[in-house]
Amino acid sequence: MVSESLQVKHLGEQGLLRRIQTFCPAGMVGDDAALLTVSPGRSLVVTEDLLVDGVHFSVGLASPGVITTSPADAGWRAVAANLSDLAAMGAAPLGITVGLGLPGDLPVDWIEQLYQGMTDCLSQFNTPIVGGDLCRSPVFTVAIAAFGEVDPGHVLRRATARPGDVIWVTGPHGASRAGLELLIHPEQGEGLTEGDRAALIRAHQRPLPRLDVMPLLRACGAAGEGETDGKGRFNPPTAPLTAMDSSDGLADAVLQICRASGVGAVLHRRQIPLPVGLVDWVGEPQAIAWALYGGEDFELVMCLPGAIAQALQAQLPGSAIVGDIVAGHDVILRDETGETPDESLRLDQGFQHFGD
Repeated sequence: MVSESLQVKHLGEQGLLRRIQTFCPAGMVGDDAALLTVSPGRSLVVTEDLLVDGVHFSVGLASPGVITTSPADAGWRAVAANLSDLAAMGAAPLGITVGLGLPGDLPVDWIEQLYQGMTDCLSQFNTPIVGGDLCRSPVFTVAIAAFGEVDPGHVLRRATARPGDVIWVTGPHGASRAGLELLIHPEQGEGLTEGDRAALIRAHQRPLPRLDVMPLLRACGAAGEGETDGKGRFNPPTAPLTAMDSSDGLADAVLQICRASGVGAVLHRRQIPLPVGLVDWVGEPQAIAWALYGGEDFELVMCLPGAIAQALQAQLPGSAIVGDIVAGHDVILRDETGETPDESLRLDQGFQHFGD
């Protein structure tokens, strides 16, 4: 990539680091590692995601093809992916570190736009950038480590689903995949309103991690019956909850939960929430396929007692109960109307790194 603007190689490592540090809180960075304070009685949660141009997004550096993601959107999405992992564990974010692999002829203002997108997302959750690293690389790569804290009694896990639980999702699926299709083929989407088209593209470029869900879980007593203290505050007991984010698709999340928990599941085809306008645009079979396997919707998939799931559904518009946990190991997509035969869901039907 050739540009007349100031480039990374013109500043060098230390000069670029000084620029990047302006996006971090004063006094937070500059040592060999970051210091994060965890409150007494809390557990530290750590996650890391690696995102590569041409694999996870297209910012026009890896190839001159269609650009689907601006630098700011790439920064937002990289942060959202990590915060979504924290949400899937029930954790509140404390901070992130950022590792970058950069071509030397990349414009410096491109990097600053990337960091602006990161801070735009982080600012909604009062979360700082607390450090990182960078190196020269022929392919743009961003690796983010996110740190969060959680009450040990409220940790969300994958391996605790039980027969009798229902499967509840926090929002529609298939929007991100549909938005990507519109970015790659802008001539498509005939019949979509401008608002629906913009919402689908926004779902791909600027997804929101579901950090809003944990307070609802506590309010609905999702951790158990619990008790109310002398000041009227509800304190749920320490009991395991089941959750995973749907960054690799709804089917992947349910399959991963079932594998970890040693159970099976039935997903109800007609109950899967889909984005407004999607069925009218691509038809029901394609919309369901994108919901199951499109990925990057960053919703939470949870397994809960039915009464609690119904209470959560009433509190969170767009959420839905989409299935049931059952004994066995099969995960079945079922159409209760009988119009479509049962379908067995498998991990290899979705995207897999290094898959054939």
